[in-house]
Amino acid sequence: MDVESWLAARAGIAHRDEVGRAGFTAGAVAAAVRAGRVRRVRRVWVALPRGDGELIRAAELGGRVACLSVARRRGWWIPEQVDVQPHLHFRPNGRAVPFDGVSHWTKPLSPVSPSSLLESVEDALAHIASCLDREAALVVWESAIRSENLSTDALRSVRWRSRASAECAAEVNGLSDSGLETIAIVRLSRWGVPIRQQLSLAGHPVDLLIGDRMVVQLDGFAHHSTSKDRTRDLRHDAELRLRGYTVLRFSYAQVIHDWPAVERTIGRAMAAGAHLA
Repeated sequence: MDVESWLAARAGIAHRDEVGRAGFTAGAVAAAVRAGRVRRVRRVWVALPRGDGELIRAAELGGRVACLSVARRRGWWIPEQVDVQPHLHFRPNGRAVPFDGVSHWTKPLSPVSPSSLLESVEDALAHIASCLDREAALVVWESAIRSENLSTDALRSVRWRSRASAECAAEVNGLSDSGLETIAIVRLSRWGVPIRQQLSLAGHPVDLLIGDRMVVQLDGFAHHSTSKDRTRDLRHDAELRLRGYTVLRFSYAQVIHDWPAVERTIGRAMAAGAHLA
């Protein structure tokens, strides 16, 4: 395998130490540079001419991809109203560099390898807590917990340096099955009524159980998009109703774009005592 093929399997950029450990000699790399097949970035990185632009830009500026940019790359769910500009982290004592995005200059919480162009999960979460409002930050944190198989106890043991990140760590529970669920639980919890998440009823988990008898189901696209999914949902709803539960089901569009109507519907059901045994 030549160095170009090796780089292509690694997003098109790698630290020179990694290149050496992979068995490519300095002479082979220099020959590839002279031929225009690869290029050097800040003397310590080797990149393809058309490698991952975000990673290459981070290397050029002496930073690491950070915050919401890490969330996007790692597949964490980001609410659609969030403006995902490029985010980079720089050494707190480094000099300012021109960058058309959001710069973070905090001292890292967790060390990362010099060959990594992404900041740590913990640092990304800390920056997200500071960049977003509480609800949006919690949505991303809960998604990170699912995606990265994080322990909430471990998150609470981190020595967070900002109040926002410490409060997010204290509030997340790792129960949300989707971003919609996190949004709903954050908003409905303000009402001060008992709400349980992912409780198994009639053989299947429900998203939210308000009080003793009101089930709220939130249909994201991932698990409710096919005819088979819809049939399963209807069967479960029918069984819940036969067991005396009130079932309210809402779509992604309703939760994201028409929350006041969702809230009114749930409030009317509660006014009628639908949540009471």
